[in-house]
Amino acid sequence: MRRAVGDAVTLFNAEDGEWAAVIASLRKDRASFRLGARQRQPEPMADTRLLLAALKRDAMGWAIEKATELGIGMIQPVLTRRSVAERVNGERLSAIAREAAEQCERLSVPAIAPAKPLATVLDAWDGAPLLVGAERLAVPPLAEAAADLTPPWGLLIGPEGGFDPLELAELRRRTWVRPVNLGPRVLRAETAAVAALAVLQSLAGDWTPR
Repeated sequence: MRRAVGDAVTLFNAEDGEWAAVIASLRKDRASFRLGARQRQPEPMADTRLLLAALKRDAMGWAIEKATELGIGMIQPVLTRRSVAERVNGERLSAIAREAAEQCERLSVPAIAPAKPLATVLDAWDGAPLLVGAERLAVPPLAEAAADLTPPWGLLIGPEGGFDPLELAELRRRTWVRPVNLGPRVLRAETAAVAALAVLQSLAGDWTPR
C-alpha cells in the first residue's frame, strides 16, 4: 500500500521460490510486475500440523501468527466440548498466516483448514503420530515422547478448560495418539501451542538439519 510504480519488491510462493521484481502497474484492486532474478529456490515444507481448539479471536490470531513463524505446515482449528469459541473466521486466519509468512521471510504459507469437530478430525486422521497436550495426566514429557519422531506429525492443543473426559477417552483409544506432559505449570492454550511447537521443531522439525 506504500509502494508506487517503479518500486522494487520481492515476490514469493512455495512452488517458485523468491524473485526480485519491479511494480509495472498499480491499481486499487490489482498490480502487475516485471520479474528479475530468482533470489531463493523453493523450500520443501515438512508435513507438520497444529490442531488447535477454537480460542477467542485475539488469542487464536496470535497462535496462528506464531505457528506460521515457527514453520508449521498445516493448522486445523477444532471444536471441542469446552471450546470458548463456537466458530472460526478462516479467511481472517489465512490473512494472518500470509502476513506472518511475509514478516518471517518464509516462502510457504501454512494451510488453514476449516474448523471441524474434534471427532470428525480424528475420524479422518491418516495415522501420523499425534501428540496431545494432556494436563494433569501421568504421561511422558513432550521431549521424551518426541525423541523418535520425524515428520509427518501433529500436535493437538485443547481448550482453556481442558478436554472433556469423554474426549480424552476417545483420544486415548487411538493407537497413533501420544498424550504428553507440557510441564509443571498450567498454560494458556495459545502459550501451550507455541511452547510445544518450538520443542517439536527443535527435536523433530526443520530446526535440526537432517
